[in-house]
Amino acid sequence: MSIEAIISQGVSNAVKELYGADVASTSIVPQATRKEFEGNFTVVVFPFLKASHKSPEATATEIGDWLIENLPAVKKFNVVKGFLNITVNPSFWTGLLNEMAQDPDYGFVSPKEDSPLVMVEYSSPNTNKPLHLGHVRNNLLGFSLAKILEANGNRVVKTNIVNDRGIHICKSMLAWQKYGNGETPENSGKKGDHLIGDYYVEFDKHYKDELASLIASGMEQEEAEAASKLMGEAREMLRKWEAGDPDVRKLWETMNSWVYEGFDETYKRLGVAFDKIYYESDTYLEGKDLVLGGIESGIMYRKDDGSVWADLTPDGLDHKLLLRSDGTSVYMTQDIGTAKLRYQDFPIDKMIYVVGNEQNYHFQVLALILDKLGFKWGKDLVHFSYGMVELPEGKMKSREGTVVDADDLIDKMIASAKEASAERFADMPREEAEEVARMVGLGALKYFLLKVDPKKNMLFNPKESIDFNGNTGPFLQYTYARIQSVMRRAGKAPEKLEADIVPNEKESALIQRLSEFPAVVKEAGETYSPALIANYCYDLAKEYNQFYHDYPILKEEDEKVKDLRLLLSREVGVVLKKASGLLGMEMPERM
Repeated sequence: MSIEAIISQGVSNAVKELYGADVASTSIVPQATRKEFEGNFTVVVFPFLKASHKSPEATATEIGDWLIENLPAVKKFNVVKGFLNITVNPSFWTGLLNEMAQDPDYGFVSPKEDSPLVMVEYSSPNTNKPLHLGHVRNNLLGFSLAKILEANGNRVVKTNIVNDRGIHICKSMLAWQKYGNGETPENSGKKGDHLIGDYYVEFDKHYKDELASLIASGMEQEEAEAASKLMGEAREMLRKWEAGDPDVRKLWETMNSWVYEGFDETYKRLGVAFDKIYYESDTYLEGKDLVLGGIESGIMYRKDDGSVWADLTPDGLDHKLLLRSDGTSVYMTQDIGTAKLRYQDFPIDKMIYVVGNEQNYHFQVLALILDKLGFKWGKDLVHFSYGMVELPEGKMKSREGTVVDADDLIDKMIASAKEASAERFADMPREEAEEVARMVGLGALKYFLLKVDPKKNMLFNPKESIDFNGNTGPFLQYTYARIQSVMRRAGKAPEKLEADIVPNEKESALIQRLSEFPAVVKEAGETYSPALIANYCYDLAKEYNQFYHDYPILKEEDEKVKDLRLLLSREVGVVLKKASGLLGMEMPERM
């Protein structure tokens, strides 16, 4: 049982014995005592005043006296108004450190066969361009969230829906036909997703030139757009694709295969993966069938022009288009079809969509429609809504080719790590130095993007992210490598401490920080926040480095104290690696 649980149960028992009131221990939540006050944990006693019929100070004092008398874990207390500040007996921390060291799964709950099955969807790329910085944040958030949910005892399925159909895909295809001269990834040396992205930009360039020419001839903007031959050809290609034209479909399959190979390479470099990938080209017809079936059951209705809608006004929303008058699908229809296929493949209990906050309304609507169509998890689906990521230079635009490419970003982060760490890596063999630079560069990227509350928009500063001394990934990695260096020089740490070893105040505080890890993992899973894990990692690393600076470890002459510090160091390293692993970070053994 954690120290928080022991204190909660103790206070509950104290209130029962002192005042005859039943208070559930789960409603009593000890908080870490503020730094300006003495103590490890603080309990607010105001909720107990109705039972005690005494002042806050008197109530807190009586409960504190009861704890001293009945809980060996409590050494002393002090009262500040209605706040009971409790100091834990140092000997208790020794036993807790021993328990952590003996538990290989410390902080994590192992999934069971009957654990909830949670599906997490992330990435959702279009096949007309390579992955960019926005996709990087999406992938890192989704992958980290999946790992955190699994650490909380859920069975997790990681999925991706690839948007592989639509007018945007046809623009790249048409541009390649017109201007490509048979260029392929093999004969150009380009990654397939980059090659296709180039032709998406090429289409936009020619389209803008055409519009400028038409406007110069006297047309208004809307007239020019309607008269565009290039856009007309793209729409005709889409029509042929939907009609199953063999030549268009063959070109589509070929170009998509180039893109998928490129995506896979980027995913591998980012260290993310999926258990199942769905494709919009497979799911949109499924969604269309469900929508048409919804008309028969009265869930949907058809307008005079043939379009199909859902009336969501009773739910406080509006009327939502599901099929256009020409019978073609909208994004909502695709998501409905994807939901059906997923539910056939996996008996999921919860569905989490990792999608930017510009789609908040979309997922409100989707939840209602899926619920009306009978999906048991529909109304409770989770839209993991996150803010946009920008660079100091401003926003990114895919059509204009100003997007921050994921592969280029990864390359630059690794190059920056090499440059910043040149002296640190000087004594390493070349291959090891290259591998550590890769870990550091990607660690910097992942930590910087995940340490921010996902709901907030953020500014990504590559230079700031690679700092070895700030709130960064490299700082965590350096701390871990420092601990491993201590352990290598020590030979090994003891597996268990003797009961009479009493940690000092700084050591106790560090053990207390380690003891918070399970609760942080739990809260991160409940609130869907990798940022909580990231900030815990930073606090733990910062506190360990202060301890390392203030106290000798290998040069400590008292063997018992040396054993304590070695075991404490080892466990900080273990927890730091586990926690950073939930962010998808790798930890080098030396730096």
